[in-house]
Amino acid sequence: MAVELPIIAASDYLNSAVLMEDFLTGEQRQRCRLITDAAPARCAELLRQGDVAAALIPAIEYQRIPGLLAVPGVAIGSKHTVRSVVMAAKKPLPEIRTVALDTSSRTSVSLIRILFAEFYRREVAFHPAPPDVPHMLAEADAAVIIGDPALTFDRTGLHVFDLAGEWRRLTGLPFVFAIWAVRESAREAVAGLDFVAARDAGLRARPALAARYAPRLGLPVETLVTYLEENIHYGLEADDLAGLTHYWTLAARHRLIDEVRPLRWLPVTPGCG
Repeated sequence: MAVELPIIAASDYLNSAVLMEDFLTGEQRQRCRLITDAAPARCAELLRQGDVAAALIPAIEYQRIPGLLAVPGVAIGSKHTVRSVVMAAKKPLPEIRTVALDTSSRTSVSLIRILFAEFYRREVAFHPAPPDVPHMLAEADAAVIIGDPALTFDRTGLHVFDLAGEWRRLTGLPFVFAIWAVRESAREAVAGLDFVAARDAGLRARPALAARYAPRLGLPVETLVTYLEENIHYGLEADDLAGLTHYWTLAARHRLIDEVRPLRWLPVTPGCG
């Protein structure tokens, strides 16, 4: 009888590719079934609905989906500027009154609400929109956009705010955008997966991944290598966890989540992670 493989999900953005490449084409491809979706928000819904055992989810969704365990040591974040999570605006910050929010995002759209309420001390109107900057800016003063679309839109004449850079400037902390999370009921099913080894394999593959995505994004390979190596951070170190906890605390303060639940870690199987 064939063993049923665990199903895991991740977005198909370039920054996510580093964490999923080993499960897709590498040494661990026979240990799971990986499905991809263009939107991180959709990956969270698959996990919420029980359609997958594990998913690379927006960090805010760990607080919204009950019964999850976080995978230690692995994340998508940024120590300083991230480049692929931005607010593009037609006007200077003090003149912004309306903001369109990328429907692909959960963590970043909560982050911009926190930045306006907690730090900029400004009331603005938010509304969801598909990730297309020209269309978003046709109906709003500013647009929050994430992932590959944020790397490729025309920035001419726009005020562009890097949201990880803003968070760092205002808090002194790194920002964590996404984490691997596992349904507690599926912890045995994913016991054979080594998420840290998958990350490390992906880190080694960054030049190859940049070359693969360059034609799709219309950007130079060297630009994408720099992005993966200098802008994106794939660990969960003490300062990353401090930034994540502070973000969740502010999200609760501004009623974006009900409360801050402490992280519960997936036990690491000997030889895995």
